[in-house]
Amino acid sequence: MKKFAHMADIHLGAHREPALRQLEMRVFREALDRCLARKVDFVLISGDLFHVGIPDLGIVNEVVRKLREVKDAGVAVYVIYGSHDYNPSSTSIIDIIETTGLLTNVSKWKETDGRIELEVFEDGATGAKLCGISARKMGLESKHYELLDKQSLERLGGFKVFLFHSGLSELKPAYLSEMETIPISYLPEGFDYYAGGHIHQKGEFSLPGYSRVVFPGPLFTGYGKDIESTARGESRGFYEVEFDETVRKVSFVPMESFGGAYLEFDATGKNGVEAASRIEREAEELDVAGKVVALKVRGELSGGKTSDINFTEIRGRLMERGALFVYLNRHGLSSKDYAVKRQPGENPASIESRTFEEGIGTVKVAPERLRAGKGVDTAKQLLKSLRQGPKGDESKKDYTERVVEDGETVLGLEEATRR
Repeated sequence: MKKFAHMADIHLGAHREPALRQLEMRVFREALDRCLARKVDFVLISGDLFHVGIPDLGIVNEVVRKLREVKDAGVAVYVIYGSHDYNPSSTSIIDIIETTGLLTNVSKWKETDGRIELEVFEDGATGAKLCGISARKMGLESKHYELLDKQSLERLGGFKVFLFHSGLSELKPAYLSEMETIPISYLPEGFDYYAGGHIHQKGEFSLPGYSRVVFPGPLFTGYGKDIESTARGESRGFYEVEFDETVRKVSFVPMESFGGAYLEFDATGKNGVEAASRIEREAEELDVAGKVVALKVRGELSGGKTSDINFTEIRGRLMERGALFVYLNRHGLSSKDYAVKRQPGENPASIESRTFEEGIGTVKVAPERLRAGKGVDTAKQLLKSLRQGPKGDESKKDYTERVVEDGETVLGLEEATRR
């Protein structure tokens, strides 16, 4: 029986923290080792091998070393771009690695009379036919699907696999309600296996005309929500597919990404001091040695400030007790004393201005530029600066530095530093 492995959303380079960087690379290497041990004929990576189009060269070097081992073992690796490792303005690292012969990007096409014709690749060892469409930023790959010549692909004989890195409207998880998606009808019908990526939740689906649509979920973790889910015990890994003239068996191969400890605390009805005490007590009861800890605090405090909870101190104590890393999620935490009350018909801009006007008077000590109307204007400028998103293929480090610099400019900190 022939077989292949299907993985996606590896996001190498997503984390700045050394502990997480080491873990994500270890999981990638171990996943490919597992593929070799299980004697797969080829490996599919359905996008987001890297977190950015031009990642840290140290990470690239380790990836190249591992891919060389896989190639030397006679196993081919086929990929498409994900929305992260796609680079609209220059050559992606995927292209550079492809020139070495260590992997093959199967998302290639030519445009004829306004229609996109995909190139079909045939795996030398198994005869499986492979093609796909890479992702682009903000779901712009939908334009390629709209122009796709599906009929020629549907007429193909033999065992065939379609790779894609997009959310599908019919299969979109509820928590991703705002994600850009495409209808499944954009994909050519009649393929034996649809190797999906982009959705960070594993699942196997069948719809009329589309017998096996599979998302393996992230191999490790690309975002904070992934860390929370893994810490709660959600399984990570890849799929192994056995086939001859059709798919015979699909199995999920779990990988141990990290040992996790998870604590979710509802602060509703408690004041800031009481909530802080309870969180500290419950955190002390966690077994955290050698683990990644995810702490999620939500709810509305009955009084006091959210800053009454010293998260920095809580994180420090957990690290002192041997935690590898501590992820804090306090986005759902608020205080009744500082709740924003919306007036009928009031737009978000008005709410922001009124909130700043009401809050500026509570600041007891502040330089002249942060008082009264000047303070409101400064706060609004700072908020605008913090809202800006990354530019093109800007790295997380460069993006963070740019936002900090812009914030310092708004607050006049650069001038103070020069003086």
